Amino acid sequence: MPGFHYCWRGGPKSIGYNTDMIIVGLVGRMAAGKSTVAAALAARGAEVIDADRIAHEVLDDPAVVQEIVDLFGDGVLDAAGRVRRSTLAAEVFGPSPAHERALMALEAIVHPEVRRRIEQRLDALAKAPEAGKKVVVLDVPLLVQVGLDDRCDRLVVVECDEGERQRRLTIRSWPAEQRKARERAWERGYHPPAPEKTVVVDATGDPAYTRDQVDRFWDSLRRD
Repeated sequence: MPGFHYCWRGGPKSIGYNTDMIIVGLVGRMAAGKSTVAAALAARGAEVIDADRIAHEVLDDPAVVQEIVDLFGDGVLDAAGRVRRSTLAAEVFGPSPAHERALMALEAIVHPEVRRRIEQRLDALAKAPEAGKKVVVLDVPLLVQVGLDDRCDRLVVVECDEGERQRRLTIRSWPAEQRKARERAWERGYHPPAPEKTVVVDATGDPAYTRDQVDRFWDSLRRD
């Protein structure tokens, strides 16, 4: 569910992590290039936990669909009875207090199941018997804002020239009010992550340049 944010605290803290497992969190604004960095890390052997992808799966859960219909009406469903995410986004991303209340209500439906599935995946990875260091990437839209940076051994702050980032956002064709609402949701509660475990990756230009930076970061992980 692109742009829907995951506001929980404490879920992964209850998991007994394998001492060989390195948890890397991705931090960055929308369209900064986090997906590019996540894909580059995955190509090098990391396990990526993508909160947006999990949210898409959750929206196919019949029980979740029914709760959404109860809240927003069956106009948010397509002809096949699946949640139409663009229609749902129009209900929750906008300038009014009613939009904000609707977003909070939607989060109360979706987030518990997203959290459960993330915790389940982390637990399975922590218990897996594979030898060597395991690198797990948390690709969660509001990683710092919800406190999950505390659960990460390293943080990758993905930066992008603002003009390029805005160009990428324009390609997504979101209505202007939705874009503003999504940006406000990211800014709310953000604070710079701990510098001692943070590296910066510039994802503005040539993907090969970004991959080179990821290579250097990956090599540093393997040396630790």
